[in-house]
Amino acid sequence: MHNVEIRELIKKNRIFNYEIAEKLHISEYTLCRWLRNELSTEKKQEITAAIIELTGGDISENISDNS
Repeated sequence: MHNVEIRELIKKNRIFNYEIAEKLHISEYTLCRWLRNELSTEKKQEITAAIIELTGGDISENISDNS
C-alpha cells in the first residue's frame, strides 16, 4: 500500500478524505486517486498542511519523509 504514513495520519486524527479535499480545493475522488500511488514530497507536505489546519495544529502523529 502506498502513502501509509499519510493514511495513518488521516485515520489517527479522525479526518475524512472529503474534508482534506475541500481544503485542497479538489474532489474527494482526486484525493483518493492521489493516494493510490506514492506521492511526491510536495504533495505529502500539501496534504499534511491541510490535516494540520483541520485539526487546529493538534495532530496525533507527525510524519517523516522516508524517501
